[in-house]
Amino acid sequence: MNDSPLLVIGLGNPGAKYVGTRHNIGFELADELASRHHARFSVHKRSNTEIIQLPGLLVAKPRSFMNLSGAPVRALADFFSVPPSGIVIAHDDLELDPDTVRLRSGGGDHGHNGLKSVTAALRTRDYWRLSLGVGRPPGRMDPASFVLRPFSRQEQAGVPIMVADAADLVEEHLRRR
Repeated sequence: MNDSPLLVIGLGNPGAKYVGTRHNIGFELADELASRHHARFSVHKRSNTEIIQLPGLLVAKPRSFMNLSGAPVRALADFFSVPPSGIVIAHDDLELDPDTVRLRSGGGDHGHNGLKSVTAALRTRDYWRLSLGVGRPPGRMDPASFVLRPFSRQEQAGVPIMVADAADLVEEHLRRR
């Protein structure tokens, strides 16, 4: 067991207009973890995040926009002395089929601006990525427009299952540390 907590950060955008969009699936994971532990988020002012603190586990949602997530992630990691290997970033992934989750360490950002920001702030790619599949945009739709749209009615049925599967992966990862 590591001395530092596991820091799980769900990426998303603040504000009501982004609730339920593909880009905010990281926030949904953070909310699921909070619900499982009957915890409520409080504001961590130094990092501009909403956070819950549990034994061995910190769960956070940056209050900045997705593309500026790196600074809050770095501030939390520094404040709680969490090395990059103890950080899990939950994010939407266009390369994975809907309802698919994958946890992996390191790797590229695949054009994801939230991951680019985190990598730049941490100065390393050696952190965990929890990818939640949202699929590819239809036709020639701009990927940025696609991720900022809500899930379709058909897709909405699978979102809670995917989020629960992702939360299960986080809890398994925590046990294995």
